[in-house]
Amino acid sequence: MILTFSSDIECNQATRTISGKIVPFSGEIGNTSAGAVVFEKGSIEIGDANKIKLLLEHDNKKPIGKGISFSETEDGIYASFKVSNTTRGSDALVEAADGLRSGLSVGVEVIKSKRDGDVLRVTKASLMETSLVQAAAFKSAEVLSVAASEEEAETPTQTESEAVVENTPDTVAVVTEVETPAVEASRPTVTAMAYTKPRSPIINGATYLEHSLRASFGNEDSRQYVMAADDDTTTNTGLTLAPHLNEFISSTVGIRPAIDSVSRGVLPSSGMSFTIPKLSVAPTVATIAEGVAPSETGMTSTYITVDVKKASGLNRISYELLDRSSPAFFAELLSQMQKAYAKATDTALLTALISGGTAGTAVAATAAGLQSFVATESAAAFLATGEVAQNLIANTAQWGAILGYADSTGRALYNASNPNNNSGVSAVTSLNGNVLGLNLAVDPFFSVSTVATDSAVIVVPSAVTWYESPTTQIQVQAVTTGEVEIALYGYYAIATKIGAGIRRFTKSA
Repeated sequence: MILTFSSDIECNQATRTISGKIVPFSGEIGNTSAGAVVFEKGSIEIGDANKIKLLLEHDNKKPIGKGISFSETEDGIYASFKVSNTTRGSDALVEAADGLRSGLSVGVEVIKSKRDGDVLRVTKASLMETSLVQAAAFKSAEVLSVAASEEEAETPTQTESEAVVENTPDTVAVVTEVETPAVEASRPTVTAMAYTKPRSPIINGATYLEHSLRASFGNEDSRQYVMAADDDTTTNTGLTLAPHLNEFISSTVGIRPAIDSVSRGVLPSSGMSFTIPKLSVAPTVATIAEGVAPSETGMTSTYITVDVKKASGLNRISYELLDRSSPAFFAELLSQMQKAYAKATDTALLTALISGGTAGTAVAATAAGLQSFVATESAAAFLATGEVAQNLIANTAQWGAILGYADSTGRALYNASNPNNNSGVSAVTSLNGNVLGLNLAVDPFFSVSTVATDSAVIVVPSAVTWYESPTTQIQVQAVTTGEVEIALYGYYAIATKIGAGIRRFTKSA
């Protein structure tokens, strides 16, 4: 857990340093990024003062200085920071003096804590960075002084023994030397064009991990150390990390061949069921003799009831994962949930086609059997519906068999160039094709995984209709755990209007 909180400052421009109380103790409650927080005395671990950067509004790309001393007393922690003689640093001093940026915001990594009602009591944490910000969270904490001398403002160089002393209430002044390369005041500073490897404290995997984490929080020195370690694989191969690519490996399928092979309708805006009128007895017309009264056949109708169902999925993740991960993570999460929704809805339609369809005449699992199935059941579907069948939906095993069917000379029946064979076209590079005039759609979501009964269906599109609402995405944050629940759902209905217009493949024994 990373917390940020802030404290008020006072400013006068004298020596380009910012000093003050950054962490209050004595049970004072502050409003932080994690809510109400109290820091126990001695709970903050501070490493090398020179490694703690002073940032502008928590932006790692906008450093304005670094720490020179830290001191802990009974009522809190006091710190002093050296502000760099840069345009951004000078502007920050002016803004602090004018009260435009009146707070010091401190970022800590919480290691141990406990809940006391609505208050989080931190017992162990690590100081990561400090920022100059606009507002404060802890009322009692304040910056004691901000100063910049005119002489230092004119000379951007710094001597090797430069040190700044800041006094805090009821404490002894702390003196810390800021170690910099020796320079001569009369000569301008020259920046080397080539990268120079720094003296690195990284000597094993543990120190590499430590400085990798510090670098991720904006510590420039640690970033240099990590770069140096990664630069030399001949002497330190165990410390070289492989690059992490922003691509995501997935084997999920997000297509809906069965739904694309039937007719579509608009789902009613309300209700969990609806009815559709259906003809029961049709009127008749016959040829009759002169003077004979025509026969009468009254048309009658009934209706079918269609149930509305809901398809839904939920994924629960921590807010930190959502907030601190690459934007590609959230996009990939939604993509995977949409693929899962596609699979669930397409599988539901396949189940309805099998349960509501008509079993075809049993045939062999051969090229001749497939031809017999298409010829016999397409004709039966037309007689039952008055419309021609258009689509053949097959599982992957049927598709593989179709690709392998050949004539007596060994030439492929379904993936050879015309005019050699004209049975249809099916290729390994496409999930759509043509089999004996029917549009082939390969569907991986059949419950049957072999060339067996119910491994394929012939469909008259109007014999079954798919109704569907738009999908809805909901995000809810659980306050107690900080987790985010992301739900994706939609409503659908399947109307099997004429079961005889759906012809199921039946394999002979």
